[in-house]
Amino acid sequence: MDIWRGLTEVPADLTGAVVTIGVFDGVHRGHQTLMNEASRQARELGVPCVMVTFDPHPISVFLPGRQPTRLAPLDYRITLAEAEGVDAALIIDFTRELAGVSPAEYFTSLLVETLHARAIVVGENFTFGTNGDGTEATMRELGREHGVDVTIMPLLHDDDVCICSTLVRKFLTTGEVARANWALGRRYSVRGEVVRGAGRGGKELGYPTANLYLPESVALPADGVYAGWFTITDDRKIDQEISRDIDGDMIPGVRYPTAVSVGTNPTFGDNRRSVEAFVLDREADLYGHHVMVEFVDHLRPMVKFNGIDELMEAMANDVSRTREILEKDSELFDDAATPAD
Repeated sequence: MDIWRGLTEVPADLTGAVVTIGVFDGVHRGHQTLMNEASRQARELGVPCVMVTFDPHPISVFLPGRQPTRLAPLDYRITLAEAEGVDAALIIDFTRELAGVSPAEYFTSLLVETLHARAIVVGENFTFGTNGDGTEATMRELGREHGVDVTIMPLLHDDDVCICSTLVRKFLTTGEVARANWALGRRYSVRGEVVRGAGRGGKELGYPTANLYLPESVALPADGVYAGWFTITDDRKIDQEISRDIDGDMIPGVRYPTAVSVGTNPTFGDNRRSVEAFVLDREADLYGHHVMVEFVDHLRPMVKFNGIDELMEAMANDVSRTREILEKDSELFDDAATPAD
């Protein structure tokens, strides 16, 4: 997939494209319908399908500190878009200068003169130009003026709700990761580098965990325990020797069943919010490795136990339920539909 960071990186020999535009945070099922339609039209016209997206989020420019939590980092959005048939991504640094461009100039400079758009596919809630003055009607009018086909896609509704990023965040906030996955069309995931935690999980309890401490800008499910999957996403060599008596047995790119804890560790007085993944039946020295944790279903809320015995009993039950849930999960989601990188 071609990635162009800014208008100046768009190839001078680009003679045509079908363009879809948006932040595409999460690349949920609604976004996928846009990309699929743009890709279909691009194949018919024999030109590339180009996604125009923005970094940082436009809201962070107008309302600093008010931007929504992030459902997917930019590089993963691009990977997901490629899986939907997008050929190239143009990443625009969203600034007040761009936002202050009139709808007509926005259309002419970006879509006509730079991308040589043959067709444009956007959602019915898409706005552009100064103060978002460009509407669906504006887009259609400018398309007619410049000889560009414009397709306005209706928002995707399912089960009487609008599939959107706000809905996904709502489900995550309430811990309903299964419903968030339904809206996304894949398992919700987070990515990060494994760092050292308190160390009690392995040393004292026999449940060693891979710990991720993520920025507050990342959308996390509500505090609690979840069934999920764990994948090492980098290709660095894994130190398979855990100790003189234990050898590791994990391979990058392979999904492993995991019980996941999100939140603080109230039993041990750890107030740092983290994602802790206990990978079932596997061991490896994962410190410093980049990993993906996918959420499948909620097991229980986070609670403070009265002692180690209560905690151990709950964790054993978490593992048992995780096995049951994940046996069924692979039947619902095709692994090929959820890129790891």
